[in-house]
Amino acid sequence: MSAGAAAFGGSQALWFVSRGSGLAVLVAFSLVLVLGVATRLGSAPPRWPRFMIAELHRILALFSVAFLALHIATAILDPYVSIGWAATVLPFASAYRTLAIALGTLAIDLGGAVLLTSLVRQHLGYRTWRAVHWLAYLSWPVAFAHSLTAGTDLRIWWVALVEWGCAAAVATAVLARILHAVRARTMPVRPTPAQRRSPTAAPRTAPDRVGTAEGITL
Repeated sequence: MSAGAAAFGGSQALWFVSRGSGLAVLVAFSLVLVLGVATRLGSAPPRWPRFMIAELHRILALFSVAFLALHIATAILDPYVSIGWAATVLPFASAYRTLAIALGTLAIDLGGAVLLTSLVRQHLGYRTWRAVHWLAYLSWPVAFAHSLTAGTDLRIWWVALVEWGCAAAVATAVLARILHAVRARTMPVRPTPAQRRSPTAAPRTAPDRVGTAEGITL
């Protein structure tokens, strides 16, 4: 086998691993978001302990990071394209498919902010962590746009099925989260027994459930 053929074969292998790991990132990230919303809304299956959903949420988040590292490394090491390590943190630093790669970089930056603040949440406080954690809702559509524009494998039927299946699952979860928030704001709050005895007592505001003790829900 000639050196050119060997290089081409290596490039093809890296391309397949890069695209496969990228698809795995999208699936894992979508499940993380859906599970976070499910835990927040308390819509887990009755037979499943709530901590199990929270733990699965955390494990899939770690898998997402592992697949992402593989995706980035194989994409940069692929000799067929020229991306560069700077493009992993700086949007628009890649000469290859500049916009598509920039979307991926932006998704990494947003997701990294969520991950890092989750690791040091005990030092930040709930309000700060919560404000940053909302970036997960922004990083997913950016990552999805990257997956649609970075490659040409959407022509493969099962890849398209996975991509749009993830989109449908996340859209359903986000819609459920929005409807839940709307109902929580419009639902009248029942007075406590003390308030029934004292009509002049201040009305109680609706509690904001934080989900699990680990505070990892969306």
